[in-house]
Amino acid sequence: MKILAFLLMFLPCIAHAGAIRLKDLVDFDGVRGNDLVGYGLVVGLNGTGDGLRNSPFTEEIMSSILERLGVNVNGEDFRPKNVAAVLVTATLPPFARVGGQIDVTVSAIGDSKGLLGGTLIMTPLNAADGQIYAVAQGTVLAGGAAVEGDAASVVSGVPTSGVIPSGARVEREIDFELSDLTQLRLALREPDFTTASRIETAINTEFNRAVALMRDSGTVELSVEATRLASTAHAIGRIENILVEPESKARVVVDQRSGTIVMGRDVRISRVAVSQGNLTLTVEEAPIAVQPNPFARGETVVVPRTFAGIEEEEGTGLAEIPEATTLSEVVSGLNALGVSPRDMIDILKTIKAAGALHAEFVVR
Repeated sequence: MKILAFLLMFLPCIAHAGAIRLKDLVDFDGVRGNDLVGYGLVVGLNGTGDGLRNSPFTEEIMSSILERLGVNVNGEDFRPKNVAAVLVTATLPPFARVGGQIDVTVSAIGDSKGLLGGTLIMTPLNAADGQIYAVAQGTVLAGGAAVEGDAASVVSGVPTSGVIPSGARVEREIDFELSDLTQLRLALREPDFTTASRIETAINTEFNRAVALMRDSGTVELSVEATRLASTAHAIGRIENILVEPESKARVVVDQRSGTIVMGRDVRISRVAVSQGNLTLTVEEAPIAVQPNPFARGETVVVPRTFAGIEEEEGTGLAEIPEATTLSEVVSGLNALGVSPRDMIDILKTIKAAGALHAEFVVR
């Protein structure tokens, strides 16, 4: 019960989360990044590049680059092992200006064994509209390492992926003027009518007049003109640090792969009885060889021998979980069952199916 015990330890922090800054609850209309992607080459690898016979696209782009530089290459003779084809991704931040620099991520797409020590050569980065907005180049910082011998290999981290801090330079700006907006929409990252209503009230209280209006559970609209400020940017700067206490749904999230269980503070459980046990089936093969007597006529044969068994572990019996009105009581009641986190996931699913768990149940 380590997971639930860990959750119980931090319960006071969860129960009294307090107010959150508005900028951490909403996204402002137009203030957003744009995804960029490009295809390029990493050179200078120490023999860990693509096998060009298995990745012909690497050879094609390398030949194309060299030809643009005035070098003719014969494809049959050009077989370097220090070149890898990569996809380069980045996010163009809002209001990025020409000449600014952004971070990029470099990922191998061929059979390269590692990008450590490589250099990304000039790679245009395109947005969804097909236009080039940045150009990337620089030394790749790979976070993993790989060692290989004749009979074994060891890999630590992901050597085929890396980053280039400030590795791309912005060449084109997004055509968007924030100052042209007369109505600013605030999009809640977790739509909720109660939270949206609290945001509306907090903004109107800040300006001491009606400048914000809740449109739905995910949108609050702000009138820039009603704020009487110089620009939309001034309005955002005025409201983004307003404190609002968000409301959240009662939710239980479980990860079956790691056995992690996370519960929201509003989770409630009705009175219910639970019985849990484990059944283990064992099948073991232990064949034996039977040989003829010395100087006798015959041959050696293998006789199969199988051991099979069923073992049922002692379960929890029929245990009662009392009705709980707080998260602390829910955790204490579940801990009383004395089962592992993975068994607890099955128990929670069954309690939900019985209608006794009053929360949204999310399995990842």
